[in-house]
Formats: sequence, C-alpha cells, structure tokens
Amino acid sequence: MRTRLFPALFGFAAVFATVSSAFSQSPYQSSSDFAKYAMKLRESALLKIEPQVFIPTTGRSVVFGRYPWKTNIVTTVFWVGESAAGNNPVPNFKSSWDASWESNYGGFDNPNPAARRNYAPVAFTPRQNPFYFALPYNDVTHGTTKPEAYQVIPWFKDTFERPGKSVCQNRWIAIRGHNGKVCYAQWADCGPFRTDHWEYVFGRETPKWNINGGAGLDVSPAVRDYLGFGTKDVTDWKFVEFRDIPPGPWSRYGDNNDFVINSRKSTERVAKETDDDAPRVITR
Repeated sequence: MRTRLFPALFGFAAVFATVSSAFSQSPYQSSSDFAKYAMKLRESALLKIEPQVFIPTTGRSVVFGRYPWKTNIVTTVFWVGESAAGNNPVPNFKSSWDASWESNYGGFDNPNPAARRNYAPVAFTPRQNPFYFALPYNDVTHGTTKPEAYQVIPWFKDTFERPGKSVCQNRWIAIRGHNGKVCYAQWADCGPFRTDHWEYVFGRETPKWNINGGAGLDVSPAVRDYLGFGTKDVTDWKFVEFRDIPPGPWSRYGDNNDFVINSRKSTERVAKETDDDAPRVITR
C-alpha cells in the first residue's frame, strides 16, 4: 500500500502546487470559478494514477506462431440439420453465419455411415463443403464485428471487407487424428457451447470445461469418417493457408469451397480465351 500511496500523494501535491501558481495567473475572477478550475486539475491528476487495464493492441500480442498445432483437443461430431437433444442444446438447422444453413447445404447431412458414400450424403450432392467444423468463437455479433476481432484474428487485415461480415467463415484448418492422418476442413459454425473464447481459438488458452468433456472442436461426419473415429475423440488442429492444402476428398464439393471456386474460374477463363481465339465470321 505504501508504494501506491506515495505516487498518489505526490500527484495531489503537484495538483495543489499547480493550483497555487495558477491562482495568481488565472483569468478566473471569482472563487467559485477558480474552484471549478482546481477540480479539473485534480481529476486530471487522478486519471494519471488510475490502474492500467490490458487491452490487446495487435494480433502479435495474443497469437503465437503462424500457425501452431493445438494438441489433445477433445473433438465431437455435429452435422447440418441436427436436432437439439442430449448434449446438443442448439439445433443445427442454421449456423452462426447462415440462417438457412440446411437449405443452402442441400439438405440433412445424415451422419449414419450407411447413408454416406465417399464422405458425402448419398441422398443429394452437397452444395457446400461436407468437410466442415465449428470452433467456440464468432467474430460477428448483432450484425457488427466484435471489437477484439480487429486485433486478435491473425488474417483480419488481409481479409476484412466491412463491419458485420465474418472473416472466420469458410477459413481452413488441418485436423490430425490419433492415427496420424491429416484432414482439412472449412469453418462453418461456432461452438461447442460458446462463441466468445478467442483466447483459445487464437491464443494460448485451452478449451473451457463443458458437458462434452471440455470439447474444443466440433467436426462434420466427413471429417469423422476420414480420420476414423466415433462420436468423440482427441485430435490436434491448426489454421492453414489455402495455398498449403493438398487436394483430397475435401476439395470436391461446395460453392464455398476454394478448390471448387478456383476450378470454376479456371474453366471460365479457358472458355473465354478459346472463344476469343475463335475465327470471326463476318456477314454483310
């Protein structure tokens, strides 16, 4: 207490010294006006001795590496169209970023292995990547970007377009199973259970305890099947840049899939170049 009290007393002494000096030079004519002036000086001194609160100022202050593995993460399975039940209190007809997720995906992503083939549902061709996941952070709330998102998300400055548009949706991660296999998937929803734990998702913290054994990652049935586990397992994961992802079953489907998007652009470019090179027929 003494070490804190001395600066405070020194600050007040400085205030009164300033007040005394200012009295002879002050333009204030009445004692009432001068009292107000002295009070402002006192408040200014108090602000200087207020305790400091840590606020992230750059992504580098909270993010370590680009990007390290997060190891031994309890991982559970979820799917598009899943109903609320048991340890899943929120239905998955919509996601944190897509109010019509099931419809836009193409239907119910049936997790039953008998209803799947080549890591996709047999009932329909998915219109979004069936290799998807959820992490417990959402960078958008009430239609606007969260304040900390500007500082804690490593790729924020490179991808930000406008407030309220997520820079996390469709981002890729690598997921490593206990058998050593590595799968790649895109960020489609937020959870399990919370959407505010940036200290884990982008920093050094571990997942908070929850009713699913402290699960910190939800993955789709396609990821489950590729890595070869049941309803729950332990995996490692890390963010990856798209340019570093090899082709695989995760590159086949989806309007949101960078592999599919780039393939379509390439096809359109070749078609345009072929059309431009075609001979022109001039009629009169």
